[in-house]
Amino acid sequence: MTPTLGVGLIGYAFMGAAHSHAWRTAPHFFDLPLRPELTVLAGRDAAKVGEAAGKLGWSSTETDWRAVIAREDVDLVDVCTPGNTHAEIAIAALEAGKHVLCEKPLANTVAEAEAMAEAAAKAATRGVRAMVGFTYRRVPAIGLARKLVAEGRLGEIRHVRAQYLQDWIADPSAPMSWRLEKDKAGSGALGDIGAHVVDLTQYITGQALTGVSATLETFVKERPLPAASGSLSGVGGEGTGQVTVDDAAVFLGRFTGGALGVFEATRFALGRKNGIRIEINGSAGSLAFDFEDMNVLQFFDGSEPAETAGFRRIIVTEPEHPYVGAWWPAGHGLGYEHGFTHQVVDLVTAIAAGQDPAPSFADGLQVQRVLDAVERSAANTSAWTDIPS
Repeated sequence: MTPTLGVGLIGYAFMGAAHSHAWRTAPHFFDLPLRPELTVLAGRDAAKVGEAAGKLGWSSTETDWRAVIAREDVDLVDVCTPGNTHAEIAIAALEAGKHVLCEKPLANTVAEAEAMAEAAAKAATRGVRAMVGFTYRRVPAIGLARKLVAEGRLGEIRHVRAQYLQDWIADPSAPMSWRLEKDKAGSGALGDIGAHVVDLTQYITGQALTGVSATLETFVKERPLPAASGSLSGVGGEGTGQVTVDDAAVFLGRFTGGALGVFEATRFALGRKNGIRIEINGSAGSLAFDFEDMNVLQFFDGSEPAETAGFRRIIVTEPEHPYVGAWWPAGHGLGYEHGFTHQVVDLVTAIAAGQDPAPSFADGLQVQRVLDAVERSAANTSAWTDIPS
């Protein structure tokens, strides 16, 4: 019989639902070395967490995350809470001998991320594993892009362009939420979505950002307080609150291999719903990806004759592509939720093998240092700001 892995999930809103789906689905499509059990769901409101547990498939509930960590039937703690709580929960779980999956960005500050990475390193010596949830790494087209770069198909990387474009708060009447409060979220578009493209470009290229020049902007500085909340936004009520995070971040960067990078993260791009756009130009070829067409990777082979050369539209739905063989017949595309399932597969496989999963807390710390450098540059008239290695 396959050994079990008791999972305790803290947080049940947007990310909690996505993670729940993944834990529930993974063992039904992949042959896992451990069988995840949806043991306990935690949230502060007993009625709401009870309702969510019934809907999402969890066996029991708690209203205190400390109770989750104390339970003997929990082997892994999955942290899907606002960023200001990540460090306390994750460190406590690791010290208690629980594996940890923590949503991105890893923390709200570099100091918190450093403490988390240190705790993860200590835990690893005892066989306890930790991973940060940069889920878009698990999109098959992204996996193929990384493979093409690693094989040298693009040659020397020269340009990296990355955008994460959304529009869910472009309306000034959209109400306040914790994502618009710096003490809870750490930053706005920069950390919420910009962190993803920082991680993706470093993951695909195999290179790290070494410095940035940045600008941040908050377009709507005051918003209605919420009368009711939804997964991302909600309904405005009486009174207003101050927006204390950025609405948009734009920055230049340089990578360890010398490539130039251009980054943009905004939640004010009307008409763009979840546009993660990445283009990489090398000395031998180029590739381009847009999450709004997530099953496709565009690839240009610079060795082809000019007469017939052009971007090739690769539909990444063949069994040979990363993760795809476990799903549907060739040509039947995957969706947003599949990345979370692949994340569970990789994490469970690493835990069973006694290996450190990726991206690690150290990887999350490196992204946090990039975000910190962006904020420091923006606060200093966009001055070039080095990123500690």
